[in-house]
Formats: sequence, structure tokens, C-alpha cells
Amino acid sequence: PVAATGGGSWISPGFVASFCKPGGLRLQQPFGQGGDFMKLLHVIGSMNPDTGGPCQAIRNFAPWFMGQGHTLEVVCLDDPHSGFLAGEPFRIHAVGQGRGSWNYQAALPPWLNEHLPDFDAVILNGLWQFQGYALWRASARPNTPPYYMFPHGMLDPWFQRMSVRPMKALRNWIFWKTIQHRIVHQSAGLLFTCEEERRLARQTFRPYSPKQEAVVGLGLPEPPDYHPGMKEALLERCPQIEGKPFLLYLARIHPKKGVELLIRAYAALGRSAGGAPRPHLVIAGPGLETPYGRKMQKLASEICPPQAISWPGMLGGDAKWGALYNCQASVLPSNQENFGITVVETLACGRPVLISDQVNIWREIEQEGAALVEKNSVAGTTRLLQNWISLSGEARSHMTAQAKSCYQRYFSIEGATRKLLATLSSEAKIHDHNQSTR
Repeated sequence: PVAATGGGSWISPGFVASFCKPGGLRLQQPFGQGGDFMKLLHVIGSMNPDTGGPCQAIRNFAPWFMGQGHTLEVVCLDDPHSGFLAGEPFRIHAVGQGRGSWNYQAALPPWLNEHLPDFDAVILNGLWQFQGYALWRASARPNTPPYYMFPHGMLDPWFQRMSVRPMKALRNWIFWKTIQHRIVHQSAGLLFTCEEERRLARQTFRPYSPKQEAVVGLGLPEPPDYHPGMKEALLERCPQIEGKPFLLYLARIHPKKGVELLIRAYAALGRSAGGAPRPHLVIAGPGLETPYGRKMQKLASEICPPQAISWPGMLGGDAKWGALYNCQASVLPSNQENFGITVVETLACGRPVLISDQVNIWREIEQEGAALVEKNSVAGTTRLLQNWISLSGEARSHMTAQAKSCYQRYFSIEGATRKLLATLSSEAKIHDHNQSTR
């Protein structure tokens, strides 16, 4: 258990120093009278794993952060009786299910008004919904900590293409002009997962003038060590792959993720592989029962060889790690991907990745020799698969060897947390100065 820092400062030097190697970040002494640890609040619309990466990023970050003695709590707009909230190592304040696309929940503002002063810093995950508006209003009150915003790719111009989703693009434009730009500009800064995300965010809306833009990364913890039970758990969910080499798609079954591109490319591969053996394809993730998920299964049954694709649904625990450790490579031909948690998890398990150039971290992985990269089109995805199949055993082994080192260099949880805390500490100094001059 960790107490919030006292005195006039929001963050003391000890908690930052605990993450910094010699020669790294330094804070001038003295720095307030508080304790050595930080109390951080994440604000997010939902902690439901089916909603995608942001809530998983919090789950990945929490164990390492808390293991250093810091405190992390989450406030979300979920039903407090939801089963997915159980068993977490950090405290979750579920104030009630949000309503509609705005995610409105009347219980959130009073909770924020009462509890914000208990924290040293706040991170708002995502844009466009009520939780951001509520935090913006609550933060105007005295004695509240600085809040930062993690857009998680939501400022990518892809989302504003009228041909992709016209009504949402119009809604977002109106909301930015009236409210969202104020929420952004009042924040202490925007936090980005990679340089490409920061670059793209500057193109989308006007006015756009955040106080700070910090590329802090989105680190993932080391995966659990492999054991035979992982493969056994995978085979229970996916018995068709026993004894077969396979490629793995591990993500939501959603148009943004390029599932249709992958299916059509895989079908075309049979006509262009030139006799090279085609690996089995595992498409795993939530969304099979949605209209889009059913449409994709129907498409695969019509154009791909029988039983060439397995659809095990969402994989978790040992089955998920069994899939990552045992695949030849993972595939994500996404149309837009801010980070790609499963891409990094694949690298952490020592497996290369086959991705589109719309996965924002593609440059870092390609330059390390751990990825094949192509355009997000049927032709590009077909080349991606064909190029992998055509690689020599020596070339594949080299990519496999590079995968783990790529993860350690760019995506470790330790490195990302140091960057995040350095960013938070700079605002803490400003806040400390303001407090002391009142």
C-alpha cells in the first residue's frame, strides 16, 4: 500500500529515481516534503477486454508499476458486477454502466470531484466520450492533480475519412470544434505510443495546440515462460492445428483490422504459391458472432480451401500464449493500428510479425529485421504471405532471433514507464512551483 505524497508537491524525486539508471533523469533537491511513491489514476470508458487495446495496456502496465511500490487505480464506466473486473491486482472504481455512444454516467462527476485530490496525476485514456468531459470539468476545481491524455490512436486522420465512417467523422469534427479541443488544451499534455502517432495526430483537427506532446511508448511486460501446458491449452481450443505449421491472426474481428484483406490474400495464395506449402491460418479474437464476424466466416468458407482456417474465438491465458509461442509468425494487415499489442506480444515471445504499413510501429520493427511489411491491400497482403512462405529457413531463423531483441529495445515495460514518469515529473515541478507561490 502506498500513500499519496504530502506537502506542496504532487510527485517527489524518489519515485522517479527508482526507475532511472545512473545518468538518466535527475530532479533538483529538495523537491517537496512528500513520500517516495506515486498514486496514479487511470480514467477509461470500460475495462472490458472486448473493447480492445487501451484497457489491456493498463493491465499490462499495472503489475510492473505497482511492483516498484507505486499505487495505480482505475475509474471506469462499467457495471460494478461485471465479471471481467474480478481478480485484478489494482483497485477499480466501476461507477456504473455508461449509456449510449456518449457513454454518459451521472455518477462519474461526483466521484471525480471527491477523489481527484487523492491522486498525484491522472491519465485519461481515449477521446470523444463523457469521461473526458467529466474529467475536464472536475479538473477546473482547486487542488486537483494534472491530467494527461493518451489518445490511443484516436487522433489518426484515418478515422476522419468520410468514406470510412461518415457519420462518426462528422460527429467528431463538431465535438472537436465545440468541446474536445478544450479538453486537450487544458490537459498537461498528450501521450503518444510512437513517433508516427504523434506525427499523424497533428494532421487531423484544428485548432490543435497541446501544451506538450510526449512519445512515451506503450511497454509490455515479459511474457510468461513457455511450458507444454500452453500448447495443450491451445490444442483444446484449436485441435485442427496439431502437427501443422500455422500463421496467427490475434485481434478483434473488425473491419479496421484488415480481416477481409487477410482472408482474400490467403485464398489468392493457393493460386500463386508456386508449390510452396501453405501454412494453416488461425484467426482468433472476439467478434465472431457480430454481423461482420459472420460475414467473414462465410467469405472464408466460399473462397478458401475447406478447414484451412480455424476460428477459435478469443484466446486467453495458456491458450493465447501457446498460440503466440507456437506460430510461425503473427499477421496483422490492419487498415489503422495505433500500436498493436499482440504484435509486440508476438515479438516478446520470439516470433516475427507480418504487418501492414498502417501499424504505426512498423518502422521500428522492420529496421530491426523482425517484420515483413506491405501495403494494406489484398495485393499487399498477398505479397506479405507469399514473401514469408518464400523465405529460406536461414532467413526465417534470423527474423525469429531478431524478434526478442526488438521487443527489448523498443517495447519493454521498464523503458516505457521511465519515459512516462519523466514526463509526469516535469509537470509536477510546474505544479509544485504554482502551489508554493500562491
